[in-house]
Amino acid sequence: MEACQSRGTRSQMETGIVRKSDWYGHGHAHHIATQHGSHNSSNFPGTEKPLERLACFLKRKDNKYCADCGSPDPKWVSLSLGVFICIKCSGAHRSLGVHISKVLSVKLDDWTNEQVDTFLDHGGNAAVNIKYEAYLPESYRKPKSDCSSDERTDFIKRKYEMQQFMVPGNQNTHTMHSNGSNNIKSYDKQQTGLRHAFSWRRKDSDHKVSKKKLMGMVEFVGLMRVNIIRGRNLAVRDMITSDPYVILHLGHQTVRTKTIKSNLNPEWNEILMLSIPDPIPPLKLQVYDKDTFSTDDKMGEAELDIQPLVSVAKACENLSITNSTQIGKWMAIEDNEQIKDSVISLIDGSIKQDITLRLQNVERGELDIQLECVPLSQ
Repeated sequence: MEACQSRGTRSQMETGIVRKSDWYGHGHAHHIATQHGSHNSSNFPGTEKPLERLACFLKRKDNKYCADCGSPDPKWVSLSLGVFICIKCSGAHRSLGVHISKVLSVKLDDWTNEQVDTFLDHGGNAAVNIKYEAYLPESYRKPKSDCSSDERTDFIKRKYEMQQFMVPGNQNTHTMHSNGSNNIKSYDKQQTGLRHAFSWRRKDSDHKVSKKKLMGMVEFVGLMRVNIIRGRNLAVRDMITSDPYVILHLGHQTVRTKTIKSNLNPEWNEILMLSIPDPIPPLKLQVYDKDTFSTDDKMGEAELDIQPLVSVAKACENLSITNSTQIGKWMAIEDNEQIKDSVISLIDGSIKQDITLRLQNVERGELDIQLECVPLSQ
């Protein structure tokens, strides 16, 4: 384990909670990362593979606990922010949008050395907390592993999106109160980007305000990995071709694929991750043609009921079946967008479903996708 740890002073780093005096005493997070040494592969002898380098970095003491709530053994990361986080906090990070926090799994996602370099350059949990919690009030209690969903989401939004604890005095621009063991916060919601999983815009009607408050209290029952495999015979939107991309919506979450230029039969093979809220909403897919100087053109849409897949995944979670097994079949009928019957299978311990969809509200087009339901225990 020591071979995985960089040398340097770790007393402040190991706690993961550093106050403003520590922030200026050390200079900034990059300086702390430098104290721990460079994080390229030369720091980890014999560990050239991305996942091995990542696992080695995870063994450092300050990275063994979620950067936001302190839960042990975090299995998720925010690649863009540079922190290890637990699965519950990962849902709150996704709600910020990928332009703020891009969430990946330590074990479930395929990592490149470039991604690991980017992640390690942040310096780890304590270095990032030095930056984003530099002026966290002494009286303020961070969320714990057993905190409520809205408390967790509230703190993470304030910490990373609003960056409320980075500037002296900024934490006083919103009121904070304590009530027993829980923190009850109230503050003016700010308008944010279009891709946020939860809407934080101001609303004029009481009905919409109530809906907005409920969004912060969403509980998750699992994760959905959606592999957007390919499109076939998509609609033309740019003279003779199109530049297609796919958007996924699940509840209040929105993610999208990359754009493929000038291709009516695009091959994405891109995996997108979404948290599954309870109650479980349908998964909505939209295909668009990317335009540079005008609004992107619609190229069709589809909607899927993922409840059967989630139910099967829950039922099979504790089974010790190792062989690939067909669990069930979802029939293609007039009421759904499936072109052919879809099989739900247990493959290498994972519940997966391959689906071919006929796009709706468009003259033509099909999508091949694969769904995988991941239980919260992974």
